[in-house]
Amino acid sequence: MSTLSAADVPSLPRGVRLRFDTVRNKHMLLAPERAFGLDAVAASVVELVDGQRSVGAICDLLAERYGEKREVIEGDVIAMLDDLLTKRVIER
Repeated sequence: MSTLSAADVPSLPRGVRLRFDTVRNKHMLLAPERAFGLDAVAASVVELVDGQRSVGAICDLLAERYGEKREVIEGDVIAMLDDLLTKRVIER
């Protein structure tokens, strides 16, 4: 599977939801018969995956929010989203 680029527009497939689990006290990415625990940073990325924003736009928002260089953030965001793409809990 190829790597996402800044121009790709990721989305959550049908049946995949981001929820906060009060028992586990963490964000969970819920898919049919699977669940993935997310740390706060990963959850902040997935919250921006809406099928409207490109990976580049997501990186711009996160760079502004966290006061970090976009180039640094983009590599990490693409790596994380590629992993979720491989697990089929996001799509492009």
